[in-house]
Amino acid sequence: MSAFRDIRDYVAIPRVLSLRLAPDGSRLISAVQSLNPDGKSYGTALWAIPVDGEPYRLTRSAKGETGAEFTGSGDVLFSSRRPDPTVKDATDEVPALWLLPRAGGEARQIATRPGGIGGVKTAGDVVVFSSDVLPGEESTEEERRKARKDAGISAILHESYPVRYWDHDLGPDRTRLFAATLGEDRLENVRDLTPDAGEALGSNLTFAVTPDGATVVATWTVPRELGEQRTDVVAVDVATGARRTLFSQDGYDFEGPIAISPDGTKVACTRARNTTTEISAHGEIWIGDLATGEGAVRVTDVFAYELKWAPDGSALYYVADHQGRRPVFTISGDAEPVRLTTDDAAYLEINPSADGRFVYALRSGYHGPATPARVDVATGEVVELPSPGPKLDLPGTLTEISATADDGQEVRGWLVLPEGASADNPAPFLLWIHGGPVSSWNDWSWRWNPWIMAEHGYAVLLPDPCLSTGYGQHHIDRGWADWGPRTLADLDAIVDVAVALPEIDGSRLGAMGGSFGGYMANWVAGHSDRYKAIVTHASLWNLDQFAGTTDAAMYWQREFGAPGSELYDKLSPHAALDQIRTPMLVIHGDKDYRVPIGEGLRLWWDLQRSGVESKFLYFPDENHWVLKPGNAVAWYETVLAFLAQHVLDQEWKRPESVA
Repeated sequence: MSAFRDIRDYVAIPRVLSLRLAPDGSRLISAVQSLNPDGKSYGTALWAIPVDGEPYRLTRSAKGETGAEFTGSGDVLFSSRRPDPTVKDATDEVPALWLLPRAGGEARQIATRPGGIGGVKTAGDVVVFSSDVLPGEESTEEERRKARKDAGISAILHESYPVRYWDHDLGPDRTRLFAATLGEDRLENVRDLTPDAGEALGSNLTFAVTPDGATVVATWTVPRELGEQRTDVVAVDVATGARRTLFSQDGYDFEGPIAISPDGTKVACTRARNTTTEISAHGEIWIGDLATGEGAVRVTDVFAYELKWAPDGSALYYVADHQGRRPVFTISGDAEPVRLTTDDAAYLEINPSADGRFVYALRSGYHGPATPARVDVATGEVVELPSPGPKLDLPGTLTEISATADDGQEVRGWLVLPEGASADNPAPFLLWIHGGPVSSWNDWSWRWNPWIMAEHGYAVLLPDPCLSTGYGQHHIDRGWADWGPRTLADLDAIVDVAVALPEIDGSRLGAMGGSFGGYMANWVAGHSDRYKAIVTHASLWNLDQFAGTTDAAMYWQREFGAPGSELYDKLSPHAALDQIRTPMLVIHGDKDYRVPIGEGLRLWWDLQRSGVESKFLYFPDENHWVLKPGNAVAWYETVLAFLAQHVLDQEWKRPESVA
């Protein structure tokens, strides 16, 4: 039986999350997520993937393991909340750093911090890690944390913005960077490199260490007036903690990923310009000199996800969205970027081999979930390696369509067709609208998986309208500060092409979207009557309300202007409430700080007061994404039941998962 039929089978499929290559090139390490025995949560474990053998599991614990990094000698560092068996009455409240010897044997704990240990990077015997620190004397931090907990105090006093990020509150502790040396049994000479960081090493922290272990290069957030901020890149001396600004420019953010050349002289990162109502989002790859800070744009019109240097420093590899794919590219010298992978896949977690012959990466796409792969640098040939995750049989076919919008721009998308769809048996149709909005439908998603819909008989269109990445700057410019009208025109054009296919039943249409896709679902509801049902997840409804309550108000107000400006009235979906006739399923998580729950509550109330047929699927313990396996079951089952009622004209059947 298909793993996409019963959602409980689907959520139990193991998922490969990461990939790291050993220094000697003999094996890869992956973190693999799987369902815990209780069926209520996920756990992670580390797996070894020999480059010429079969995968095998390395770690087992109830608390799981993540964040694997190799030391120079091939040992594996990872973080885990598992208790230390050598310590009596050890607790597991925060993640500690563990070492798994290359030669085998039991892992041992090598470092702890009262605020836990976050990201880790190594160079030789130098280890740099992040940790959250409570303000005050370091020697009393553990006692002060305990006193705060015992007193039942959760209050946080803020004096600057922001106060939340995606799904968690910021403060009262702040992130700092620490350096240490690998000792025989523990980390030695642990020292705080950034005692004055304040809020500078925030939620978007990215850092790297020079190959000689002498310098840490990190993103550094600088507060500006009126709640604004700027992100710079700084260099920190590991021996002294001395810090200097490497890259900084008004009107731009220098951001991760960060990659340092093998000779330690050059730093690659990304640069993004600040937006306004008239200046759109624009990404670049920046390469600069570590000693002088002088640098320049190397690649423009690109939103790079990863940067990695070739082992001899002659080239830089990166991955970026491109025409509905996410290839691996390479740049060398002054030459133009060269696309290394030419297939339809999306790549992440790239690892160039020490001999320069291969790039190892996770390869995924709508053809299947992430699996380890080897890319031949000379030929571009891709070979998938044995994976800790299963190979899935897909219940349908994947094709690609395109349309010409009313302004002459080509709009393309993926189209999933269910098995058996034909002119004699046309399939009901779902339009899925991606979030972002600056993003692309190009990769496998466990949260929004079109193959579940195909298993239940639906065709699913995944288009990249205006504002999508991978189609040049003009495609983003077309929709900037014109979200609803321009995007809907693009969607209408490509939906027209899709429903004209003989395999599609043009009389049974539904539309779905999350985040910005939810915004567009709401916009569609108020400006179109072609769909029989609309599902809107984590959606923006009242832009004026949203722009001041989201976790990153400064970002969105750059595009829309100050609250009360004309764009709020022009582009807010709630302004067309009186035009909505289509049944709607509203979905929202209470812990969503990016699109706060107030948007979902206001939308639900407005629909109720207007007499629009609607339902509200509410998750008290989820955020912008529905992550818990039981809640994922409820999400898919409720969506399918709602679509069956309105798109297929079946009687409403309340799912047992939400009964």
